[in-house]
Amino acid sequence: MTLPEAMPHDPRSVPLASRAATRGAVALARLLATQPPGRIRVVLARLRRGARPATVGEAEAARSTVVAVSLACAGQRGCLPRSLATVLLCRMRGQWPTWCVGVRTRAPFAAHAWVEAEGVLVGEGCPRDYYQRFFTVE
Repeated sequence: MTLPEAMPHDPRSVPLASRAATRGAVALARLLATQPPGRIRVVLARLRRGARPATVGEAEAARSTVVAVSLACAGQRGCLPRSLATVLLCRMRGQWPTWCVGVRTRAPFAAHAWVEAEGVLVGEGCPRDYYQRFFTVE
């Protein structure tokens, strides 16, 4: 049985220059997502150096742009590339949100990757205790 899923995907809503940068971040995120978790963590820890903490608004804007440009990142199973592309896009702008990996604390249990800024889960639409962190790159 398949379930319909409406995904916000409209690349034309993003200005051309921002669209190109976002596509680059998505491509890098998809490559990075194929690596083991430890390697992803090391790469992100190096990339975050020198960046200032992202605000909720900045992280939400980056995530919205990623979802608008990449249909793969917009889907339910796109959490890892979506979160990676979001932090990479923020880094291109000199910001760094917290990248998190963990699991849902309520059934159905599943692994998940997400982004936080100022202690707020960005774009997840759930309470903070809905996920249990395994590791982060702050």
